[in-house]
Amino acid sequence: MSWLTISYIVANFSVLAVGVWAMAQRDSVDAVLTFLIGLSLTIVVDIVHFSALYSLYPGGDLFRFSVGMAILNLLLKPFSCFFVYQMYRERGGEYNINFGFPTVSRNRDAYQSIDQQDQPDNSAKPFIQGEDQKHAVRAY
Repeated sequence: MSWLTISYIVANFSVLAVGVWAMAQRDSVDAVLTFLIGLSLTIVVDIVHFSALYSLYPGGDLFRFSVGMAILNLLLKPFSCFFVYQMYRERGGEYNINFGFPTVSRNRDAYQSIDQQDQPDNSAKPFIQGEDQKHAVRAY
């Protein structure tokens, strides 16, 4: 990492600190969302750093090894974003932007609950008649 600037190091270590916070707060959706946004922003920042700084330094074994590890880190970040997004969904977060593609949702508002009991219906009780609920025998 000797060829990268301090801004690269600060950006990646701050996202790492947010990731530790997201893992420690097991019930927080906001922590995981912050980690996901930071991780996706560091992908762009890493590309800018690599493109601007690669040609400034001479080659050498340490330089090539550092570049290889930094590029490997960059290639693994989209997979990390995918797994962090899955963790975000497991913790109850929703991504509410619709691009017009059909999706399967977990909206269960249209279902009726079996735990609710309806008001008793008088037609089910043939011996109760009228508003005053008196018991009487029906005449056929």
